[in-house]
Amino acid sequence: MTISYSERPGRHERHYRRRVDNPLFGARAVVLEDDVLLEAQRMDHEELLAFLEELRATVRRAVELKPNEDSEVVLGLKERLDRLYEQSAGLADDHGGNQAAIADLVEVIMRNVERGAAGDAQASAELAQEREARAAHFRLLQSPLVADLLHPQSVIGADELAPCLLSATEAELAQALQLFDLSQLSQLHADAADCLARCGLAPADAERRLGQIAGYLAVLRQQVNH
Repeated sequence: MTISYSERPGRHERHYRRRVDNPLFGARAVVLEDDVLLEAQRMDHEELLAFLEELRATVRRAVELKPNEDSEVVLGLKERLDRLYEQSAGLADDHGGNQAAIADLVEVIMRNVERGAAGDAQASAELAQEREARAAHFRLLQSPLVADLLHPQSVIGADELAPCLLSATEAELAQALQLFDLSQLSQLHADAADCLARCGLAPADAERRLGQIAGYLAVLRQQVNH
């Protein structure tokens, strides 16, 4: 191997590294190869450049907003900023500064929207709920695994979900499990148990991750039943 791993990899390299010499992936496990790693890094770099270009254009559009801009235009811009924040979480390099700038712009837009909703109790309540949901969502996106799972073109296929989660750290898995409802989690637990049963030499922590999934599932079932 002559190509080094990235210090802060993007989603393509992250997923490639998950599969390297990992028996949980079965036939989809890979041997580390320079050319494949380099291609993953190239795709991550291209994705990064496209993000930076769109971010600059979006910030420029936000600066150019008129005081009496149409509400649909403003809300469309907010949705675009939310999507850029999601995208930034899965990219190579550190995007703490970009995320802070995006969050600040979203906050400015939300304050204007909330001022417009003053006096409408239902609209104000819905905006408050949206604010809380966005904050919780942004916190979850601090996990690269969550960002990889939520990407519209996720590199993690349905047949790779169980081995990915069994390969995660305890903290990563705890965050990722919050993405699934009871039905999905029940299926995930069954798939993870099957994955582990089919794996001859599973990583040492895989059994603990399966137990973690089972524990979260039990808690969720109890919440639903009550």
